[in-house]
Amino acid sequence: IHGLCQIPVYLVIFHLFLTMFIWSYWKTIFSKPASPSKAFGLPRVEKEAYEREERAEVQQEILKKVARNLPIYTRTAGGAVRYCNPCQVIKPDRCHHCSTCEMCVLKMDHHCPWVNNCVGFSNYKYFVLFLAYAALYCAVICATVIQYFIKFWTKELPETHAKFHILFLFFVAALFFISVLSLLSYHLWLVGKNRTTIEAFRAPVFTNGPDKNGFSLGFSRNVAEVFGDQAKHWIFPVYSSLGDGHSFLARLVHIDPEQANSVLQQNGKRLVGFFSPQILNLFLSSFVCWVLIFYV
Repeated sequence: IHGLCQIPVYLVIFHLFLTMFIWSYWKTIFSKPASPSKAFGLPRVEKEAYEREERAEVQQEILKKVARNLPIYTRTAGGAVRYCNPCQVIKPDRCHHCSTCEMCVLKMDHHCPWVNNCVGFSNYKYFVLFLAYAALYCAVICATVIQYFIKFWTKELPETHAKFHILFLFFVAALFFISVLSLLSYHLWLVGKNRTTIEAFRAPVFTNGPDKNGFSLGFSRNVAEVFGDQAKHWIFPVYSSLGDGHSFLARLVHIDPEQANSVLQQNGKRLVGFFSPQILNLFLSSFVCWVLIFYV
């Protein structure tokens, strides 16, 4: 009787996470990557002059003239205005050209072959939720199967062909859970730091130099930039990200140069990650609780 009472609970939780997993996965796949607006293209006169000019330094002067009227604070490693020749646009901050999609993607994080799409400004929230619900979905499978896994392993149940299926299901779900949870932890850390995967490997370059924390505005504002300022929308794969993807607040842009240099020198000396040991222990404790609830 106790087992029969658990079945409806299992079914509700299983299908709830399955629905949210498929919903967020669908949104991640079919959300078209956002590209720069026409405002970042060169005006006709400047475009013609840029295409006629062969000297790189003169081309840069043309780009700098146009960029003065745009909300752009980052440059190339050499200090030049970032310009995409294939798309013929001045790249907004955090925008990169994807060679697979053959387009510039706003706040590009990476091109993900698992979703066959670029992960960027338009679908980054969906991607993080996809990872979260995938991990929860695998956790539910492990929690509901582990009691039968233990019984078969201790030979409390007779030998049947179902043993192989249960073993396979548990190990595959556990493997995917560990893998997805690791990736989810990394991206939640990026959200807390307001970085993209590209920026984590190569710090954006500002007037004062490279700054890996250049777009970090504090933990709460960093999270709100991706998930929105209303917590009721956070768990659903609906659009709630802040901003337009073309311009971003930068913490050092309006600071005194000497103060900015002082902050830049401190970069890398302090590492206060979102996933501290306490938070990781909380995740592990929660998973153990899930297992105990389903097992008992």
